[in-house]
Amino acid sequence: MDHTLYAGATHACLGCAESSWYDLQDMSVTPLPAEEVRRIASLAHLALTDEEVGLFGRQLAEILEYVRQIQSVDTAGVIPMSHASAAGYERPDTPHEPLPRLEALKNAPEAAPEAGLFKVPRVMA
Repeated sequence: MDHTLYAGATHACLGCAESSWYDLQDMSVTPLPAEEVRRIASLAHLALTDEEVGLFGRQLAEILEYVRQIQSVDTAGVIPMSHASAAGYERPDTPHEPLPRLEALKNAPEAAPEAGLFKVPRVMA
């Protein structure tokens, strides 16, 4: 089965016997052009080396190909959902006594038991 990829490359995909969905190492995907990778990096405020541009160009092309493969899956008859349901997997919410404050502070690397507080690194100047 022949599938056209980014910039005209071809690769066997999900439906092909010689490929599995997780086999990204063998994908012969044409990397995104360096200019496109640099544009995407600038949107994310990232400074990339030339080596990283090449690596990320290949990785982004593989991701886009995988998304294309997922989009080709027939989802007719599948009920849309906003999120995965955890129904049946949640534990019952039963009230219980809280852990005593001194017990909670006992294993903290830096604690102020006299104040009943955990010391944490400063995050704001």
